[in-house]
Amino acid sequence: MSDEEFATGDAGSSTTYPIQAGALKKGMHCVIKDRPCKIIEYTTSKTGKHGHAKAHIVALDIFTGKKLEEICPTSHNMFAPNVSRAEYTLIDVDERDGNLSLQDENGDMREDLSLPKDEEVCKLIKKGFEEGKELVLGVICAMGEEAVMTVKEAAK
Repeated sequence: MSDEEFATGDAGSSTTYPIQAGALKKGMHCVIKDRPCKIIEYTTSKTGKHGHAKAHIVALDIFTGKKLEEICPTSHNMFAPNVSRAEYTLIDVDERDGNLSLQDENGDMREDLSLPKDEEVCKLIKKGFEEGKELVLGVICAMGEEAVMTVKEAAK
């Protein structure tokens, strides 16, 4: 047996990856105050007396919509979240607690998501479900959080 023993790790990817602040652009994702955000405004200031050009980043939390700001030297690293999107067919809506029954294209069911906090999307889901329409929900996942973000009628 060797002197070094390694614990087995999972095959999953990290929830974030490093990116230089100067490489960020409007529309990209970054992590501000431990929240995954989408950049809506990005400006840089010139190098000053103390050396570093600064990036001023204004972004919206992708789950809550809250506006967050960060000022960081462009040469320093920030983190960007690994954001993934998936589409699921809506099977059922539990009116009591707002839980959703969803099915992916492989036929696997999941019942761990609730109606979205976004009032407009929530209304569209309820209305479409009551009318018996086949709805496809867009789910976004970042940093261990998941939420329904979009709704559209399934193509027939």
